[in-house]
Amino acid sequence: MKEVSIIGLDLAKNVFQAHGAGADGSVVFRRKLSRAQLLKFLSKLSPCVVAMEACASAHHWGRMIANLGHDVKLIPPAYVKPFVKRQKNDMADAEAIAEAASRPTMRFVAVKSEAQQAAEMTYRTRDLLVRQRTQTINALRAHLAEQGIVAPVGPAHIGRLAAVVEGDGETLPAAVRELAHLLLNQIADLSGKIAGLDAELRRRAGSDDTARRLTTIPGVGPITAAAITTFAPPMETFSKGRDFAAWVGLTPRQHSSGGKERLGRTSKMGQRDIRRLLIVGAVAVVRWAARKGAREGSWLARMLERKPKMLVAIALANRMARTAWALMRKGEDYRDPAMATA
Repeated sequence: MKEVSIIGLDLAKNVFQAHGAGADGSVVFRRKLSRAQLLKFLSKLSPCVVAMEACASAHHWGRMIANLGHDVKLIPPAYVKPFVKRQKNDMADAEAIAEAASRPTMRFVAVKSEAQQAAEMTYRTRDLLVRQRTQTINALRAHLAEQGIVAPVGPAHIGRLAAVVEGDGETLPAAVRELAHLLLNQIADLSGKIAGLDAELRRRAGSDDTARRLTTIPGVGPITAAAITTFAPPMETFSKGRDFAAWVGLTPRQHSSGGKERLGRTSKMGQRDIRRLLIVGAVAVVRWAARKGAREGSWLARMLERKPKMLVAIALANRMARTAWALMRKGEDYRDPAMATA
């Protein structure tokens, strides 16, 4: 059999499709493999490039295949789709993966370690519990609003509703009071679990020197720092801060043609968890500056004088992403620009 240079592997739950190609791009083999056969088959081949789409199980298989001596490449699925020829099936997908991986300008995804995936699970579990708590709070507010009891939005005002539910008056029917107790207990249980995960993320941020440096950036807290160190690839992947900001999805979408640059809204084509947290932190900084007043002559003060607050927050989130890239590349703490020029 001709020597294999690259293998395109279409992943699935139980049946995998492998497309082997030579150095000249010619087809060497097309094989359908079961879950149990995959590693046995690859272990018999000489070390080569094994390319897969960066899907849910790709990092697990990437680690297993790399242990066999192969060079693993993960490709974003959106970059593979243009190489699919006509019909969509496993064989065509595997061939498209091999073709995409052979392109010299292709962008790849770094294979994550087990520790990285465990850290991601901690963050995403917290995110899920926060959404569930918000849903439960909204349900409780809606049900009690039907009984004429209204409270402001947010977890901080749940105490007002709880006081009414637990009161001795005849404000609420017994059935409503019983179900409201059920929802309040659910909110309290979720809040306790969220607090525990928050403490775990803060502990990790405090023990990680990179995360500690990131928290010196105004608007970046322990949870944001933990998300950046968890979800972001090595900063050496990006040649400059703008590339990292673009990866997060905080740069304008381009509609340029014929030498004319047309920039639209933010692309939102990137890591949504980091992007959301950076924007939340930037909004907090902008609101504080709007109330207390930004330092005279600073970039933030000049922007607030002539731009809407939300636009300033997005621009600030972009600057925060670039600053995070610089701190992680240089291994330094944040320095206030005013102090640096003084």
